[in-house]
Amino acid sequence: MSAPIDLYYWPTPNGWKISIALEEMALPYATHLINIGAGDQFAPEFLKIAPNNRMPAIVDPDGPDGAPVSIFESGAILQYLARKTGQFGGTTERERIAVEEWLMWQMGGLGPMAGQAHHFLKYAPHMDPPNDIPYAKDRYRSETARLYGVLDRQLANNEFVAGDFISIADFAIWGWASLWEGQQQTLDDKPHMARWLDLMGARKGVQAGRALYAEKRADFRADKDAQSTLFKTK
Repeated sequence: MSAPIDLYYWPTPNGWKISIALEEMALPYATHLINIGAGDQFAPEFLKIAPNNRMPAIVDPDGPDGAPVSIFESGAILQYLARKTGQFGGTTERERIAVEEWLMWQMGGLGPMAGQAHHFLKYAPHMDPPNDIPYAKDRYRSETARLYGVLDRQLANNEFVAGDFISIADFAIWGWASLWEGQQQTLDDKPHMARWLDLMGARKGVQAGRALYAEKRADFRADKDAQSTLFKTK
């Protein structure tokens, strides 16, 4: 058995992308917690692996040519793991193109917009001083809704996001989409997205990846120190 991959992780939608992928790919891994509320992401040792001070990141001791490799950015990690294992990246060029399209859609669209929706709807109003900004709340709530409409239409004709096969694009999108309620969204008009959320949520690999250190997941609304670390309020 190959040496375990080192996963630098905290239980967030971005962290879940990689824990889910590792579970689905049946790759051995060792978890190193990066407590983002405590500022672990700024430690010099972690910055050597992830210079953008964001988790997740991995170190694969069995990287290209058998030499260790460190990788930051969740999309890059997913693509690397798909190439390494030959799994979940598509088997034809057309499938690979579709997977990459939807992975980029998540990285450049859904993740940032849903993340901002969470921030302005859930956290900003509870900051000191409060930042309850109607324009920002409406802007990101509406854009997240638009993106979920795009996803629902894609899933109307496909079992999974990139086609009739599960892929790293599904792993990337599911974590953010599973938090639709906190983004003040509705599934009443998105039956295909609702079906897909249930389909994904029933998978053992998805369940195991989502459950990884789930007890560490915290609500930072009442933690002013964590807010200062995460949002640089001081």
